[in-house]
Amino acid sequence: MRLAIAYDISENRTRTRVYKILEKYGAWKQYSVFELEINEIQKLKLEDEIKSQINKGDRVRIYQLCNRCVRNIRDLGDKNPERKSNVV
Repeated sequence: MRLAIAYDISENRTRTRVYKILEKYGAWKQYSVFELEINEIQKLKLEDEIKSQINKGDRVRIYQLCNRCVRNIRDLGDKNPERKSNVV
């Protein structure tokens, strides 16, 4: 399944920890946005890892993207960051 994950975390240490968790699973797309191609078991593990790191007031939003949605993704402006990715 393809996911888009956005986060709003104010504390630098927590934000860095969440970033590193997400980096294990997928591609960094914008400052606080990742895209992942993972299975259901990985999704559950990811959610548990994130929940264990965030604090009150932090927000993490997970969007599951259907195949039609993925086909219609368009990038405008600068290229995506050059990072390792499991997203094909």
